[in-house]
Amino acid sequence: MAKCGQRKCMNCCEFFDPDRRNLERQHYCSKPDCRGASKAASQVAWLAKPQNVNYFSDPAHVARVQAWRAAHPGYSRGRRKSSPALQDTSSAQVIDSIEESSKRGETPATPALQDAFNTLKPMLTGLIAHVFGFALQDDIDQAMARLVQIGTDITYRSHHEDHQTSAAP
Repeated sequence: MAKCGQRKCMNCCEFFDPDRRNLERQHYCSKPDCRGASKAASQVAWLAKPQNVNYFSDPAHVARVQAWRAAHPGYSRGRRKSSPALQDTSSAQVIDSIEESSKRGETPATPALQDAFNTLKPMLTGLIAHVFGFALQDDIDQAMARLVQIGTDITYRSHHEDHQTSAAP
């Protein structure tokens, strides 16, 4: 039995409380199947109107769509790239210090993102963010890794060149 103000859904035939803003127009409940039935019914009603009968096959509308597609090539091809996460998850791991791993001849393990930021001085982090115009930790981390790589290359290259020049006859 319906309570006062309830309406019977035209799809599932169950009683529901219509939204107070659409009391006169809402004929379907909010279940996903009923919402789909409502959409299908509204599309059929829209296409039944005389001005909409040839909407998708009228030459003017075909030309409009063709012009838009020419202006936007490749829009519907493939999937869009997903945006990268703002912050990576860090896993608990034991990390050797850079000095110890370089003494053994190993490539130093990259520390977790949060560990790298906890060891940096706030001034250095602020300087990297200011110079490169970054606000996200991932961007600052990439810039920091690049700066460390450049510094390591310069240090080891100059150290390697010093050994070669001193060993030369």
